[in-house]
Amino acid sequence: PQEAQLELDAMIGQLQQAPRTQYGVVQLAEDQIKALCRVARDTFLRQPTLLEVDAPINVMGDVHGQFPDLLRMFDAGGMPPDANYLMLGDYVDRGKQSIETICLLLAFKVKYPENFFLLRGNHECASITRIYGFYDECKRRYNIKLWKQFCDVFNCMPVCALIDEKIMCMHGGLSPEITNFDQVRRITRPTDVPDTGMICDLLWADPDKDIAGWA
Repeated sequence: PQEAQLELDAMIGQLQQAPRTQYGVVQLAEDQIKALCRVARDTFLRQPTLLEVDAPINVMGDVHGQFPDLLRMFDAGGMPPDANYLMLGDYVDRGKQSIETICLLLAFKVKYPENFFLLRGNHECASITRIYGFYDECKRRYNIKLWKQFCDVFNCMPVCALIDEKIMCMHGGLSPEITNFDQVRRITRPTDVPDTGMICDLLWADPDKDIAGWA
């Protein structure tokens, strides 16, 4: 079958009309979500693994499928491209509307690739989404094949960003393996999240006030 053409503006408009104060499902057409995943994957791979972005930029942390909250954040901070954004990961799982959340974020990334940036969080991988809700949401509302296509997109996302060459941003924390930024730039994608090493640390490491040095 022929692949559907992505109708990006229609998708963004449909998602932006969702209610801000309550749970309201936006059931996008499956062929449009698949088209979005294909284009978003290519968009991520055209940009580096270490993003270098300029201020002013809004930095936003975990969304976890809380779609009304995401819309309210955009209402407050400005819709792209009126404001620039760097998102720090964990877009799916736990909340009720992971599909709407990740689709709007990917749509903004595709439409405004130089104004809107998405880093990978530790929940943007198959093994975690299989347990914490995104897999079940995809299976219930669409099918498992669509979940696998999202996971393929996750494997292409950047893992670290520099704002104005001064502020280092990642979902997790620092890694003892990183001694210079070229190591991050050389990470090849697509990649799953390994159990140890640089990518794992950037996505998983947490600071601990009771530990000196590396844990």
